Amino acid sequence: MKSVRLLKGLALGGAVAAAMAAPPAWAGTPALAGIDHFVIIYMENRSFDSLYGLFPGANGLANAGSAAIQVDRDGKPYEVLPRVIDTTLTPPAPDPRFPENLPNRPFDIGQYVPLTQKTGDLIHRFYTNQIQIDGGKNDLFVAWSDAKALTMGYYDASNTEQGKLAKAYTLADNFFQGAFGGSFLNHFWLVCACTPRYANAPARLIATFDSQGGLTKDGAVTPDGFAVNTIQSSFQPHDPKITDPTSLLPPQTMPTIGDRLSEKGISWAWYSGGWNDAVAGKADPLFQFHHQPLAYFQQFGDGTPARAEHLKDYADLERAIADGALPAVVFYKPIGELNEHPGYSEIADADEHLGKLMAQLEQSPQWASTAVIITPDENGGSWDHVAPPKGDRWGPGTRIPTIIVSPHARKGFVDHTEYDTTSILATLEHRFDLKPLGERDAQVHDLSNAFEP
Repeated sequence: MKSVRLLKGLALGGAVAAAMAAPPAWAGTPALAGIDHFVIIYMENRSFDSLYGLFPGANGLANAGSAAIQVDRDGKPYEVLPRVIDTTLTPPAPDPRFPENLPNRPFDIGQYVPLTQKTGDLIHRFYTNQIQIDGGKNDLFVAWSDAKALTMGYYDASNTEQGKLAKAYTLADNFFQGAFGGSFLNHFWLVCACTPRYANAPARLIATFDSQGGLTKDGAVTPDGFAVNTIQSSFQPHDPKITDPTSLLPPQTMPTIGDRLSEKGISWAWYSGGWNDAVAGKADPLFQFHHQPLAYFQQFGDGTPARAEHLKDYADLERAIADGALPAVVFYKPIGELNEHPGYSEIADADEHLGKLMAQLEQSPQWASTAVIITPDENGGSWDHVAPPKGDRWGPGTRIPTIIVSPHARKGFVDHTEYDTTSILATLEHRFDLKPLGERDAQVHDLSNAFEP
């Protein structure tokens, strides 16, 4: 088997490293001055190539080169791709909608499964993502995916509501998920640019490695006590079936973007589909407890005034839009059914929901001073051909699509600026004169280049 070592950082190409060598200048920051309201819509689990690989003017599938050729765990190129596995079946089994013997290259999922149907899910975990990236070659996605060939599939999203917004406004094609792996960790990097801690976690939760640095057992917690894969909060709401408190993440105390905003008296809220029902103990089956990052923090714990003020339901967001009462900063997390997550969400339903929300925002009296940032949290296990920039131990991970919509946004523009999830934090920090939360958001480019100067 091909040797795979972790925790040493990604050894990427010289051009990528050179692009990161010089600290970014903030010359474009004045472009943010006319924006008083930011709405961050946090979707789920799609890589850039899996939705916008055919987008005109973007760095897409035509540029994939050798990254499109997948190799097995011994480093040998596949003659044909292994069969697509439907992970939603019990037990997982080949998905009969896809043909056998797909060529070893990206393929159009839409030929077999339309946007109105679900596919299986794909593994998307902290260590697995690093192995798949393979030092920037991106050639081990199939070998380390439980869904096998599905990782190489893509849709042409150009005629979706989001695709139309991307054509009309700005699509960022060099935007990377903030951290390796899945939703849990990337939600933290959206709100605190940090990785949560779990000191003295039980052994059953801790990943293990062999003497060569190879992963021998995956886990939610690193050997030195950082939580990197899904674990729910000790605060409510969490799954009531979890009765062992050691299986829940202890309260976190790091500063968040919410704290920074509150310190300056700037209004903000995190809105979630299904939040009120989940807090009331009757969570929707597709409510994702680990998609609520602020609910892990002590300052927003059960019964705190800050929780009541800032953690809200989607119905509250709709009222705020209609009343012209949007906070200065809005984070919105759709419920599972509407967030585009493979396995339990259809792209078509999620896209329709987002289109309706955008229509509401565009009719709001606050629209003239609003910017909307639409991005998935992470790639969801789907392949992308672009090597992530060399960052730190935590990321950045795989490239994801980000759309910037605003009366102030550039029109019909593909933005090639290098960004990651913490660029959203940097944008808020620069607009509202906030102290950075960490080294990453202090150094990344903000989104100024997506707006008219």
